[in-house]
Amino acid sequence: MRADGLDNTTIQAQYPKELFRNSSTMATGYRLTASTGIHKGDRDYQQDQVALLKHGRVNGCVLAIVADGMGGRSGGRKASDQVMLTAKQLFERYDPETDDAAATLMQIVQEAHIVIRLTAISSEEEPHSTLAAFLINPGGDCHWAHTGDSRIYQYHGNQFVKRTMDHSYVQTLVNKGEITEEQASVHPQSNILMGCLGTESDPPVDFHFIPKLRSGDVLMACSDGVWHYFNSGELGSVLSTLSAREATEFLIEKARSRGRGGGDNLSLVIVKLETLTGN
Repeated sequence: MRADGLDNTTIQAQYPKELFRNSSTMATGYRLTASTGIHKGDRDYQQDQVALLKHGRVNGCVLAIVADGMGGRSGGRKASDQVMLTAKQLFERYDPETDDAAATLMQIVQEAHIVIRLTAISSEEEPHSTLAAFLINPGGDCHWAHTGDSRIYQYHGNQFVKRTMDHSYVQTLVNKGEITEEQASVHPQSNILMGCLGTESDPPVDFHFIPKLRSGDVLMACSDGVWHYFNSGELGSVLSTLSAREATEFLIEKARSRGRGGGDNLSLVIVKLETLTGN
């Protein structure tokens, strides 16, 4: 599997590039096509970070990760940068033959949390970050982990399958049946998190396991600057009809338009599983 530009300017670019242009055959008879996108939106500075990492030794093994930093101009960026650095270091050491993917994701969460807390002590800032990550193994199994309100979505074609549940105040209200999902999106306290990386207490972490991905599946991780402006049906339509790169560009541009000049930082990574021609 060749991933063009994974380690240079791709994830920093204002507009995304398709990362798997010559996608390789995987054991399950599909190929991966993917794209990342990041934009500062209407904010003065960028606190989001996003990465799609190709394993250096094992073909068909990738890690996608989004981090939404908080804590002032420098504090939030330090936090999201630390998430990326931790993820890259631990994924380089990950061996899909012998290591447990969920344990590796948990290690990323724990180590990033500790270093962000140490940064807060040394710099007198209050850096925090969300994290949403999914790891795909060569055999087609997929593992998720998230903390905060950055999300992971799974679709099959245009059909919604599953998404992460936010660690936020409004999500607790939805869970209790006090408000609807639609009301949560416009609630005045929708930005209050119940936990994330860098807080005094250990962050809440939720995991999900997909035993076998199949052709037609689409995975997307994104910050709230993206998902806030779309319902699940809209996302399914976009992700099923457009290429990974086109969907990334469309979602960024549409979210910026719907933000009406008040939009947050935006970051997302899309991975599509496509049937191999001739199979």
